[in-house]
Amino acid sequence: MPTAAAEIRHDRPPRLAYERVSHSFTGLAAVDDVSLSVESGEILCLLGPSGCGKTTLLRIAAGIERQKAGRVVIDGEEVAGPNRMLPPEARGIGLVFQDYALFPHLTILDNVRFGLAGRPAGPATETAMRALERVRLAHYAKSYPHNLSGGEQQRVALARALAPEPRVLLLDEPFSGLDRRLRDQVRDDTLAVLRENGATAIVVTHDPEEAMRIGDRIALMRKGRLVQLGTPGALYRRPVDLKAARFFSEINELPARVVAGRVVCALGDLPAPASLAEGASAVVAVRPHDVRIAAAGGLPALVRRHRFLGEVDYLLVEIAGFDHPIEIRAPAGAGCAEGDTIRVEIAADACHIFKGEPA
Repeated sequence: MPTAAAEIRHDRPPRLAYERVSHSFTGLAAVDDVSLSVESGEILCLLGPSGCGKTTLLRIAAGIERQKAGRVVIDGEEVAGPNRMLPPEARGIGLVFQDYALFPHLTILDNVRFGLAGRPAGPATETAMRALERVRLAHYAKSYPHNLSGGEQQRVALARALAPEPRVLLLDEPFSGLDRRLRDQVRDDTLAVLRENGATAIVVTHDPEEAMRIGDRIALMRKGRLVQLGTPGALYRRPVDLKAARFFSEINELPARVVAGRVVCALGDLPAPASLAEGASAVVAVRPHDVRIAAAGGLPALVRRHRFLGEVDYLLVEIAGFDHPIEIRAPAGAGCAEGDTIRVEIAADACHIFKGEPA
């Protein structure tokens, strides 16, 4: 008689789907009618600020939380929903927590072997050692967590999650506790391991750069709802609204109005999108690196602040007729100083136009 876990295992990484999933705590919506799929072998990043529902979605897929409505489906079979509720251990899902959750009194080998409870001791040890070899930590098998760095502990947690050979791997802010230099290295190592294993994976993060570096696609969350889903390039270049544009990078926001089919702002005018009616207020959003210093033409701008940031120069400039200064990130060696007047320009295709926000 096959076990429940065996029923959802196939020869390829599975497709995981949330179908109209909602959940709440004490009456407050944590996840609100989310439908989302993670394709076979795909790495999907759940991105958004704290409290937007990312971790709750992860816990629902893992079976730690039971949603109030909707279904979680793996390869077409319901694992959580009104008709079926598989226990966590029967789902073939591995989970890596933000704090690693290692047992301080167990050796590194025993920490990894803990995820193989129920298997004979010999095969479990062999499997745990293979998992440690995958993350290049087999030489620490007899050590304890306190002997390892934060990055090494994170890799042990990854090895423990990989040891049972899960077909879906969930990682909850796995790099947030590491300093920046270590975070970059551990993130790259983790991504390499995920690619080598070919598992379907969901990674939770609040860092848009991290999401773009890791994810095949990104699901942007806000207040429990799915705001936008797509490739990193699509979300960055075509944000669905002003808040999405703000989330991915610093932007200059220029108030504008639609006049005769054009969006008119302090830096000129642009074709109005069909969604904006004549006379409507609008916001033109421009990223600092898309404001360029012009050799000729453009608009005059007074440099109020100049800072060298290594690969770029940061400029804060004032433009006549605009109430707020404009930020520019120009290639290093821009050749200007505070007090200089320069000329700036913006390519039309670098601008994002949104409906004006209420005052």
